[in-house]
Amino acid sequence: MEKFDTTQDELQIGGMPLTRLAERVGETPFYAYDRRLIAARVAQVRRALPAGVQLHYALKANPMPALAGFLQPLVDGMDVASAGELRIALNAGVQPQNIGFAGPGKRPSELRQAVAAGALLHVESAHELGALAQAAQTVGCAARVALRINPDWELRGAGMHMGGGAKPFGIDAEQVPAVLRSLQGYGVCFEGFHVYPGSQNLRGEVIAESLRRSLQLVLQLAQEAPSPVRHVNLGGGWGIPYFPGDKPLSLLAVSEELAKVQQAMDKEMPGASLVLELGRYLVGEAGIYVARVTERKVSRGKVFLVTDGGMHHHLAASGNFGQVIRRNFPVAIGNRMNAQKQETASVVGPLCTPLDILAEQVSMAQACQGDLVVVFQSGAYGATASPQAFLGHPPCVEVLV
Repeated sequence: MEKFDTTQDELQIGGMPLTRLAERVGETPFYAYDRRLIAARVAQVRRALPAGVQLHYALKANPMPALAGFLQPLVDGMDVASAGELRIALNAGVQPQNIGFAGPGKRPSELRQAVAAGALLHVESAHELGALAQAAQTVGCAARVALRINPDWELRGAGMHMGGGAKPFGIDAEQVPAVLRSLQGYGVCFEGFHVYPGSQNLRGEVIAESLRRSLQLVLQLAQEAPSPVRHVNLGGGWGIPYFPGDKPLSLLAVSEELAKVQQAMDKEMPGASLVLELGRYLVGEAGIYVARVTERKVSRGKVFLVTDGGMHHHLAASGNFGQVIRRNFPVAIGNRMNAQKQETASVVGPLCTPLDILAEQVSMAQACQGDLVVVFQSGAYGATASPQAFLGHPPCVEVLV
């Protein structure tokens, strides 16, 4: 929230007052992403990365085509998790050799598309390796392969655990040597490894520990590889603050550990590239969700601001996307940022379900019909991570400003 200009009574995004932007968009609700904030965040990350570390954008965080096109010249590559995302990355101008394709359950058609495009396939199981070899034979060119490893340890403090224990993601670390020995029989081009323990972590020392342990695992398994390792993707998992009490991630410990990882790789795996894939951290704080108040309702002494937007557009803000206990995203009345008159109110949507809550009992400027409610920290896992077809309401608009 503090990243946006709120010195005037009206929120500014992309250098434009919110009400004027709403008129430009032509309707509410909508998502808006600020180019300036995205570019500034990428520059901040670049300053923290040691020379030689490649920065990839995890497209699943926000696959808006215009945003992908804007990010393309700012990053070194993109990571995708479907054929649809692969198409967006290619259309954005990302070179195929700089695209990684991860995710379990890739369909045969997706494997063929990725092989034909020349993307690097992150193989999630021995079964998928066989299907990939068959896809490559059908297409008539070699498949580029990195094995995704499910480590035998779990990342502490992660919002979502993507590795450790029994997981649908990656090949269990103890099974990787056998898969490596089988690679030559499949006729694929082995390039390296992918380790992604978890996401949404706000503790730099924990991310540093994850990097250290991931590298140790990769170095151990590299001894079994059929050819020199050329690519190591250690994931991302850098979090952003959403809730009261959350502190922004300090990059100092992460930067120092990355320097050690890079030095170790230069020594033990010369010529191998180190890749970090960040999604939420690059775009999450640069986006807002805007809905218009259609009714101010008082029920037994409590104020409800009924809006034209809701959980069908912003599932995460409703508390139904990864939260165990519902907590409020930061919200404000975007056209009354400096209002003296405050009140406690809940912001709800138009859906006929008690789950349709964007903010519950939050202190904010007193609002009336026509005012614009803004949900901050909305640049990642918003529109495409929400059930927009639920109850037949129209989809929301997305703009890059």
